[in-house]
Amino acid sequence: MFKTRITDMFNIEYPIIGGTMMHLALVEYTAAVSQAGGLGVLASANYKEMGAFRKALRDIKKKTKKPFAVNLNFFPALNQIDCNLYLDVIIDEGVQIVESSGHKAPEDIVGRIQDAGIKLMHKCVGVRYAKKAESIGADVVTVVGYENGGATGTLDITTLCLVPRVVDAVSIPVIGGGGVGDGRGMAALMALGAEGVIIGTRFLLAEETPLHPSIKKRLLEADELSTRLVLRSIGNTHRVIKNQTSDQIAEKESQGAGLEDLLPLISGMITKSKFDEDSDGGLLACGQGIGLGREIKPMAAIIEEIVEEAERAATRLNTLMPVGNA
Repeated sequence: MFKTRITDMFNIEYPIIGGTMMHLALVEYTAAVSQAGGLGVLASANYKEMGAFRKALRDIKKKTKKPFAVNLNFFPALNQIDCNLYLDVIIDEGVQIVESSGHKAPEDIVGRIQDAGIKLMHKCVGVRYAKKAESIGADVVTVVGYENGGATGTLDITTLCLVPRVVDAVSIPVIGGGGVGDGRGMAALMALGAEGVIIGTRFLLAEETPLHPSIKKRLLEADELSTRLVLRSIGNTHRVIKNQTSDQIAEKESQGAGLEDLLPLISGMITKSKFDEDSDGGLLACGQGIGLGREIKPMAAIIEEIVEEAERAATRLNTLMPVGNA
């Protein structure tokens, strides 16, 4: 069993954080991760009206009594909503953990978060950004490597290199991710100094994740060569599954297309393909670890499998050390 500052701070059984996936990190997904012993994270950006957002928080509480978090999105958007509005509801509903992500640390609202006694974890993709998060008072920093699905940043640093660098650079607990799809990856990141792991792509195949069965079937057939990077030309690099839409975007980018030319394909970033059977009809964030999942099963079964495999991996490492040399 892995016990870290993360499990203690968030009062969770396993140091596993559910990746915040736009259009997917809804009530069922979030509650399922938390109920299984990890930390589910609701994507606030899925809710454009505060009444619907408040209802989502209350619905999660009906499904699980265990801790969960809410993500506040600081990425640029066509219809950006002031995160203070979400924070009003978060504080009012007694949510105890907030995750922030985007192109900057949440300096403007960190004071409100701290005054409310809420724990803050900030997600980023580089050492200097992690140090910035620590300097403004973040309790935890999450870093994801180049293998990650969704927003990857532009530094292109792999998880294996990034996690130990950040662990050495900050004193607060580090959650690592990017390519973690099974217990071996979890054990590896813990060996690198991370005190928790963030997993998104593997959870695409959970029964509670709102993807059409035909899309999940396509993901079962995917492997580490089935993703590509798009939107680098407009400074918003994302790793997505290869399909007709991502092919079209890549072609337009190679021809020098700008934001206006790409909007018809990327509006909303992740489109209706998540909810119907057209797996070529939009962008689906997906990491290089997609080939590590070969079965659709309940979230609880996936998390249990990951934890058990991580424990076996740690045991195996111990057996490689000759007696007396430990």
